[in-house]
Amino acid sequence: QVQMEESGGGSVQAGGSLRLSCTTSEPTFSAYAVGWFRQAPGKEREFVAAVRWNRVGSKVADSVKGRFTISRDEDKKTVYLQMNSLNPEDTAVYYCEAATRGPWNTPIPAFEYTCWGQGTQVTVSL
Repeated sequence: QVQMEESGGGSVQAGGSLRLSCTTSEPTFSAYAVGWFRQAPGKEREFVAAVRWNRVGSKVADSVKGRFTISRDEDKKTVYLQMNSLNPEDTAVYYCEAATRGPWNTPIPAFEYTCWGQGTQVTVSL
């Protein structure tokens, strides 16, 4: 199973920004999509954003649209989540997950994301 590794989390004040990075050391990494999910204490895991791998297309959840941007650098095997205008409701552990099963025409949020990392904590204070 492919192991993903997240970084870039931290503590910021409301209105601030963070950029999360997700990478893998898997030399032959291949996926259908790579996405970001988050889970706050006492809440269910929530889809945040994802991008197709080796294809055009990305999806951002309505709850963060206009504030978060996802991008990828396939040469570096890295996916980024740029988070702007953060608010306390964004506080959560953010996980990077890869979908290694298709088919390609699966809607981005509907992929089976089964390969994830340890997560990175994002804390936003007033």
